[in-house]
Amino acid sequence: MKAAIFATPFSALATLTLVSCDNPADKTVDAEVTEAVEKTEEAAPESAVRYVFTENSKIGFVGSKVTGSHEGGFEKFTGHFTLVDGKPVGNDHKVEIDMTSTWSDNEKLTGHLKAPDFFDVEKFPTSIFDVTSIAEEGDGYTVTGNFTFHGVTKSISFPATVTQTDDTAKIQAEFDINRFDFDIKYPGRTDDLIRKEVVIKLNLEARPS
Repeated sequence: MKAAIFATPFSALATLTLVSCDNPADKTVDAEVTEAVEKTEEAAPESAVRYVFTENSKIGFVGSKVTGSHEGGFEKFTGHFTLVDGKPVGNDHKVEIDMTSTWSDNEKLTGHLKAPDFFDVEKFPTSIFDVTSIAEEGDGYTVTGNFTFHGVTKSISFPATVTQTDDTAKIQAEFDINRFDFDIKYPGRTDDLIRKEVVIKLNLEARPS
């Protein structure tokens, strides 16, 4: 009888542990990361319109460790992309992030993320994603650009969708990067290791400048 009494809570604890150990990056696409490339400006048609981010735009991330995950993002960033009839053209597309505006769902963690173990925002206050090319793929696009983050510049590629309604355009994407590629290698505690993969969530709204 005692075995039956203890079996249920033990099983529940085991199930909870398994759930908390899930890696959020397993549900997203891995960004392709290569060495940075020299950008060659691609001229856009005269009919092209530059769209500038609105205050409704969001850039978020999800990091995880053995026991769970945390969400965060950036409160301050600027950027634009260029469209013709709802489609991106040329490579005049750019995002600039104020790393000092980093936030997370835990105040203590936010402070740690800004410190040298992670983003080191005092030394590297700005991150930039400068698009080098956009290729149409099925119902969406593959976006490629030089990402300068934590003092390291790499070329990354990821899938994205672009939609336009009246004077509002949106670019949305969800993918993961390996923080080790950008020399962020803080391991965490030995019994609660921090995973290398970080999920990036882009929900960018823009209107004509």
